[in-house]
Amino acid sequence: MKKVTAPAIIDLKGKRKITAITAYDYSSGQIADAAEVDMILVGDSLGMVVLGYEDTLSVTMEDMLHHTAAVSRGASRALIIGDMPFMSYQPSVSMAVENAGKFLSKTGARAVKLEGGFPFLEHVRAIVSSGVPVQGHIGLTPQHVARFGGFKAQGKTARSAAALVDEALALEAAGCFSIVLEAIPSEVAQEITNRVSIPTIGIGAGPDTDGQILVYHDILGLFDRFVPMFVKKFAQLRGDSIGAIKTYCDEVFAGEFPGKENFTNMNADELKIFKTLLMENNKN
Repeated sequence: MKKVTAPAIIDLKGKRKITAITAYDYSSGQIADAAEVDMILVGDSLGMVVLGYEDTLSVTMEDMLHHTAAVSRGASRALIIGDMPFMSYQPSVSMAVENAGKFLSKTGARAVKLEGGFPFLEHVRAIVSSGVPVQGHIGLTPQHVARFGGFKAQGKTARSAAALVDEALALEAAGCFSIVLEAIPSEVAQEITNRVSIPTIGIGAGPDTDGQILVYHDILGLFDRFVPMFVKKFAQLRGDSIGAIKTYCDEVFAGEFPGKENFTNMNADELKIFKTLLMENNKN
């Protein structure tokens, strides 16, 4: 099975839509890979989906390296992208390069993603120059949620939309191999997609981007703490999972589980010897 690479993703622009999924562990990596998803982003959204935080700001490099390595062990085909968490790249260019390198050397990822445009162009250039492919991310960038005043759509005014177009072009010039466009008007996403020569990956950005990305738990209906407008649940596994676990509990209460098919028995001769040994031990 041919492994997906950053250059291969670039080559898909204009040929077919690109599929991406955000996943966080070995099993989800395996499943996404078996479904032949092009890219698996190990997102810092694991802070909310897996670790139960209110936002992504508490996620650490250690968290990201741990989960990215787990996904990489499960996926052998898809391009694995490590999401650079809050304050892993913002303080300095040298820190950005060092931490980006850790994703490739320690986790098996073959690219990184970082949020933001103009303030981080030098960071992107340096990371790319070091040999690490970079995926950009503009629009609603969750690490900037404090500045935005919440998880709010971006680019809804003419000036802010034009700024997003300029930012996308700047990220392309800095060397990004693709750009995530999150929670921006579809017209703006379409304009950016038409103007850049690298793929755009949309989430809440309409149908005209080069590809789409959704979170594994959202696709499968496993997470319901909040459901953004742009999420479509392709299954309802949370309800099925609760029902399955409830049935398990009921069968344990009723003595129906485990059944004969779920455990093993000793050979009759060995059982006889075993009981004899126990009797002898009790005498001593």
